[in-house]
Amino acid sequence: MSSISVQNFLPSRNPSPILGIAHDKVPATRNSASFDQIPSWVSLKCGPSSVKTHPILQGQVENVYLVSLSNQGKLKEVFEFLKRMDEACVSVSPSSYKSLFETCGTLRALSYGRLIHDRIRRRVKDPTGFLENYVLQMYCDCRSLVDAQKTFDEMRERNLVSWVIIISAYAEEGLLDEAIRLFTHVQTVSGIRPSLPIYNSLLRSLTDFSLLELGKQIHSHLIRNGLGSNASVDMAVANMYAKSGWLEGAKLVFDRMAEKNAVAWTGLMVGFTQAEKLEDALALFDKMAKEGVQMDEFVFSIILKVCGGLQNLNLGRQIHGYSIKLGLDSHVSVGTPLVDFYVKCRNFASAFQAFERISEPNDFSWSCVISGYCQVGEFEASVKTFKSLKSKGVILNSFVYTSIFQACAALADLNSGAQAHADAIKRGLVSYLYGESAMITMYSRCGRLDCADRVFESLDKPDTVAWTALICGYAYHGKATEALRLFNRMQDCGVRPNAVTFIGLLTACSHSGLVAEGKQYLDSMKGEYSVDPTVDHYDCVVDIYSRAGLLEEALELIISMPFEPDTMSWKSLLGGCWTHRNLELGKIAAENLIQLDPDDTAIYIVLFNLYAACGKWEEAAHVRRMMAERNLRKEVGCSWITVKGKVHRFIAGDRHHPETGLIYSKLRELTSSYENAENALLTEENGLCGLPERREQLLDHSERLAIAFGLVSTPSNAPVLVFKNLRACKDCHDFAKHVSMVTRREIVIRDSNRFHHFKFGECSCNDHW
Repeated sequence: MSSISVQNFLPSRNPSPILGIAHDKVPATRNSASFDQIPSWVSLKCGPSSVKTHPILQGQVENVYLVSLSNQGKLKEVFEFLKRMDEACVSVSPSSYKSLFETCGTLRALSYGRLIHDRIRRRVKDPTGFLENYVLQMYCDCRSLVDAQKTFDEMRERNLVSWVIIISAYAEEGLLDEAIRLFTHVQTVSGIRPSLPIYNSLLRSLTDFSLLELGKQIHSHLIRNGLGSNASVDMAVANMYAKSGWLEGAKLVFDRMAEKNAVAWTGLMVGFTQAEKLEDALALFDKMAKEGVQMDEFVFSIILKVCGGLQNLNLGRQIHGYSIKLGLDSHVSVGTPLVDFYVKCRNFASAFQAFERISEPNDFSWSCVISGYCQVGEFEASVKTFKSLKSKGVILNSFVYTSIFQACAALADLNSGAQAHADAIKRGLVSYLYGESAMITMYSRCGRLDCADRVFESLDKPDTVAWTALICGYAYHGKATEALRLFNRMQDCGVRPNAVTFIGLLTACSHSGLVAEGKQYLDSMKGEYSVDPTVDHYDCVVDIYSRAGLLEEALELIISMPFEPDTMSWKSLLGGCWTHRNLELGKIAAENLIQLDPDDTAIYIVLFNLYAACGKWEEAAHVRRMMAERNLRKEVGCSWITVKGKVHRFIAGDRHHPETGLIYSKLRELTSSYENAENALLTEENGLCGLPERREQLLDHSERLAIAFGLVSTPSNAPVLVFKNLRACKDCHDFAKHVSMVTRREIVIRDSNRFHHFKFGECSCNDHW
């Protein structure tokens, strides 16, 4: 027998990728032999005399090296080495085959597994049962049940292990009919008594209420076979009942258990938690603590979830203290639920402190932190954290990207959102439907409705959330016809709308003056779609009436609706009264608003404008005094525009921009042809009432500065996209229409309410804003 030189097969410094499987996919979990220095006495280049001296070593080194390659996941090198072994007539040992099949199963390298199986068919006469079981297990690990079933059928001798493998595989894949058929066959035909692993695999797969009766039958079968008193079986049965929703049965089995460890307690706690019986889960934890059961990390993760669901901050803090006492709070499996608990209780300071204590935070830990930033409104901090994690190579998950899409939507940060989108696609971390729906919202809120539409059309089966996200996007852009068309298409696809869907529809009607359609949607919600209207839906219809000038109808709806009016109810009416100059109803709306929210500056500003528009200067002055007495200051208006990836921010009268001279020169050019016939009024953008200075102040409102900068710094065929934190004033709205007409360029402004698309002197809102 000739020998083989291992030297040519030593690990190279720059291994090449193999069929899409990286060499370092699976870290070696066993101690691999080192072949850097092979002693001379075992050299595979030895002569015949050396072989005679050490006959027991013939083929041994080759198989050891083969196992080493397998443990490192280097399957391409494995097949190259097998070829050399064949040329040297060195046989592969059963233990080497075992290692190869285990690696193929772990890596789910089905194609390599099939090649090795084919090799056995050709080279191994009458393979032993245990070797065939390794083949069977490999196919099951690769989730190729067709190959597994074929192998199982071809086996000359099936032992108990064979049945355990195939039944467990079908059960784990949820193919219970086939698993039960084989379970029955093993008893009636093969005469083999089922073992505990078979029962456990079947019980683990029963996680739905519809499978409860089957679970009871398997439990009964266990008892008849004399296996009902086994501790592991009791835990499996109790968990099965808990996950299937029969908590009475789970508790009955639990109470009869002779020995209850932390796993048994936790299983029942999980059942109570999933059934939203949080108080029962809490009582079980209390009993567990009193009986002195040793707590583990999983127990704390479940009870903290319970505290978060109850939003019981005091109790959660006690659990936190208990975990510190046991030294578990720094473990990621406890620290992460702690962060999540504090975020749900909106105690973000404690959440971030708990996060700092985690010794090795994982992707779920970071996901909780970034989600916490979003919930508290710190969107810039969430994006900053995300970018820092990326630069450090921290592994992230799909939940992180979904949160970042939401943050970028709130910030109207198209650049960061698009970069996150590309990175998520590259890493395969776009959460199906949830992440894609968040992307639809992000693109629509960043002014790229075309991108939002492309994301939606890429979905195979969009759900209610995805449809709603796009409908709301079109509504937000004032494209009511498209929004209503999408709703009809949604129904044709058999997707049921939810409460948020109707918010989007009613908003579309409001922004386009579709009074009859809006009323029809409200009336049809309960009867036709089984969706209960809320105060938010009634507020939308109040807004529809108010914008359309039907102020009496709006007031009547506020008084008659089956909910207590909230601030939005009266704000919608007040906004309509300002637009249509109805002082009497405006005073009623403002009085109710001041009672509900006396610190909202916008109320006083609109009321001041209304009095001033009607010539009631004494009343207007009284409103000013009220603001001064309550120390109310309006929010500073800010507009921003992104040019070449850089955000440029402006406030009213801003002269700090490097291109200030060019900006104001462009403004003067535009205003020279623009005449404003409106009376000088106090707006949300301007808190001053000095009428002589009003015209000059209007010239440098923040959105005008941003528009002028966009005109001088972007290509002449590109739209100018401006974002503003407040509602645009009428003067600037008219100014934008004028600019779009004289420059023949599209001007897009997103204010605090909606998008305005200005083209050829017209706005997409048709002045319903």
